[in-house]
Amino acid sequence: MVTETPDSVPDPEAVPDGDLLQSLEPAVREWWIDQFGDSVGQNGGFFTPPQREAIPQIAAGEHTLIASPTGSGKTLASFTAIINELFVRERSAGLENTVYCLYISPLKSLANDIHRNLTEPLEGIAARRAEQGEEPSVIRHAIRHGDTEQAARQAMLDETPHILNTTPETLAILLNSPKFKEKLRTVEYVIVDEIHSLAANKRGTHLSVSLERLETLADTAPTRIGCSATVEPLDTIGAFLGGSEDGEPRDVELVDTRFMRDYDLELHTPAADLVETPRSVVRERFYDRLATLIDDHDSTLVFTNTRSGAERVLENLRERGAVDEEHSGAHHGSLSKERRQAVESALKEGTLDVVTTSTSLELGIDMPHIDLVVQVGSPKSVASLLQRVGRAGHQLGETVTGRVFALDLQELIECTVMLERANAGFVDRIRVPERAQDVAAQHVYGMAINGPRPLQEVEETLRRAYPYRDYTDAEFAHLLRYLRAEYDGLEDRNVYAKIWVDENDPPDGEHHYPEYPVGTRLIGKRGRLARMIYMTNLGTIPDSFSCDVFVRSDDQWVGDLDEDYLDTLDPGDVFVLGGQRYEYRYRRGSKVYVDRTSERATVPSWYSERLPRSFDLGAEIAAFQDRLTSLRADGMAALRRALRDLPIDEESVRALSRTVDRQIAYAGPESVSTTDRIVVEHVTDRADYRRRYYVRVPYGRQVNDGLSRILAHKVANSATANVTIAVDDTGFVLSMPLNRKVDVVGLLEGLDPDRAREHLEASLVGTDLRERYFRINATRSLMILKRYKGHEKSASRQQVSAEMLLGFAEDLSDFVVLTETNREIVEDKLDFGHIKELLGRIQAGELTVVPRTLDSPSPLSFGLATLSASDVVLAEDEDAALRAFHDRVTEAIEGASAGED
Repeated sequence: MVTETPDSVPDPEAVPDGDLLQSLEPAVREWWIDQFGDSVGQNGGFFTPPQREAIPQIAAGEHTLIASPTGSGKTLASFTAIINELFVRERSAGLENTVYCLYISPLKSLANDIHRNLTEPLEGIAARRAEQGEEPSVIRHAIRHGDTEQAARQAMLDETPHILNTTPETLAILLNSPKFKEKLRTVEYVIVDEIHSLAANKRGTHLSVSLERLETLADTAPTRIGCSATVEPLDTIGAFLGGSEDGEPRDVELVDTRFMRDYDLELHTPAADLVETPRSVVRERFYDRLATLIDDHDSTLVFTNTRSGAERVLENLRERGAVDEEHSGAHHGSLSKERRQAVESALKEGTLDVVTTSTSLELGIDMPHIDLVVQVGSPKSVASLLQRVGRAGHQLGETVTGRVFALDLQELIECTVMLERANAGFVDRIRVPERAQDVAAQHVYGMAINGPRPLQEVEETLRRAYPYRDYTDAEFAHLLRYLRAEYDGLEDRNVYAKIWVDENDPPDGEHHYPEYPVGTRLIGKRGRLARMIYMTNLGTIPDSFSCDVFVRSDDQWVGDLDEDYLDTLDPGDVFVLGGQRYEYRYRRGSKVYVDRTSERATVPSWYSERLPRSFDLGAEIAAFQDRLTSLRADGMAALRRALRDLPIDEESVRALSRTVDRQIAYAGPESVSTTDRIVVEHVTDRADYRRRYYVRVPYGRQVNDGLSRILAHKVANSATANVTIAVDDTGFVLSMPLNRKVDVVGLLEGLDPDRAREHLEASLVGTDLRERYFRINATRSLMILKRYKGHEKSASRQQVSAEMLLGFAEDLSDFVVLTETNREIVEDKLDFGHIKELLGRIQAGELTVVPRTLDSPSPLSFGLATLSASDVVLAEDEDAALRAFHDRVTEAIEGASAGED
């Protein structure tokens, strides 16, 4: 059960600051007063709203989820009651040489930052105790993750930290460490920071089971504390944090202060017409405005949507003299740890005028001097926008200032809706992966290594974790069959049994495990190297690699492509590498084979780096487009008046109104996709002898990727044609030879929601995407070992092994590695749940599919037609294509007007 605080911003009188201060140990209270004075809290007082509400809950031992913006004091709220309790206990009876509190962070850098920030209160409180003539404090804290030296790890056994900062992966290792796991029996508190960033992926799934294993190990049930930025649905994240006990969800108190800060958000567009204005002019105006913003603020953080975009923005600012090299920097995942740490330190010290980044600074370190955040392009969800702009105005009471730049038509609409909904308190929902068999395989194996132990206990531990609350007996049976390698021919492929399952009732009458009753089904490990295999191969973050690209005709090597980018390619897609265009044909292991071509690129080079639009934001965009259509019916003046009420500048108002006007004038009011309408534009291009169907579905790239695969599979079968697909957040394009014609609208209307999954899975057979995810899940399931006896197997070698095993797995019934591969792609990557929902609405007549036959793509399809980058800092110049489409549309509108006259 999750109980929610009634008000999003609690009444400051609900927990009087004086009473809360008096509840703290004297040295803790004195440090707090000295540190914060009497004006930090909202409406005055010593405590911020999340602190005022959370500290008493945690002190009472209640599981607590604190949802609050960056800079609101939620991390200190998490630690205060714990530190207070440790000082009280130390004073009265002393502390043992063991762990009392675990702090779990998704990022090593955040764990490092918290470690530094903990030093100040612990040392400050200890100093006040010393001033009072008391014994020196011995509350220890330390950090342990993948970068921690072996000597430091060993030292923690002798002098154990009372507060241990770590990561989800290291916690899983510690739970199987024969010596250190004993230090975890005394854990009474677990803090999970940035929990929203974990819950949405398999790292969170892995952590949720680790928390239940800790629950089983610990002498008393630890109090769970979660820290989250603005996230939705809050009750789901609370349930994820709490897990369950005896089949019932644990109670979790929700401290909801998500909207306690004031935001100053505005959208900027460099031109009133983003098609007619040359890209070079758009870029110049963008950099001029960005330089002015930087000059008007002390410290600016600029987010772009790609790592290379962050580098290019910084390079352009320096070339223009807007910033100098000494007072500027870039921060992203492709840089060395040393360079990133240098930028982080400079940000904390306030010595940098501007830092450009992609996503690496969205979470984590405290940056108190930043007073402006600029977002270039769309961050694809309201939650990401609020997380990023929340890096500014870090002191409570300061207004969070954020500026967003939209540089093409597609982002203009998306960013307008995003800022409007952010001001209205809207947040996109996140989805927790369900019943992942690869993660279950790791943990069941880990528990078996710590055994032998009752099989029922292992199964119950797994089911207590929120992602496995609906885990079925059949799924568990399939998992055990896999871990026992009960498949003919599996050992011939070097895949061996990892566990044994047996009843504690040996034939000779001697009970090998007398601690368990006779007849108890037990589980244990197989093999002397089981622990080594487990400890060196666990985790959920996949390895990736670059593939060498060869031209088929002469076997010439022309470069390499990142594997993530290959996920976006289908046979026939054209991409640019080294300034040359190539048509993708197929991949064999770590080699990619292509043909040279002069065709225009169909997939941009940055494509794999971009986050997809959230489904919820897509639904808000559909509703906004419905409003725009209705407003346009009342005239352009009414449309502009309504747009001026939004947090957008005048150029954005003019650009939006012109786009809507041209769209309706060219293709009619029903050519706009809305909450109850999907538009399909049919355009024939005799110049390149192709027929294209632009299916505008505004619900994001994940939905469109899956839906386009289903439809293309049906089209290919009905038209016996080679169908190519191009996908973005606004929809997808099906392209085929001109002499092939299909009823795309009819096929879409006829898709049975109950059979759609079957069609989607069929469309994935033989694809590089499925082969790659099979490899990832085979390594997570320990079917393929990344590390063995000190030897590393590269991701490319893992892929070769996986391709050999995939053919074998295809013929096995309910083989968990393959079923998890299909589940992960269909449910997590392609968002089948929402696809089925949309198809159900079409079948019910709630969502109509509207056909349009046009001579040229309409303005709202320009992005699909060109797939030009929305971050124009990096985009190839698509002026020629855009203007050609624009000229056709303009000619058609002017021709129609002349005919009416």
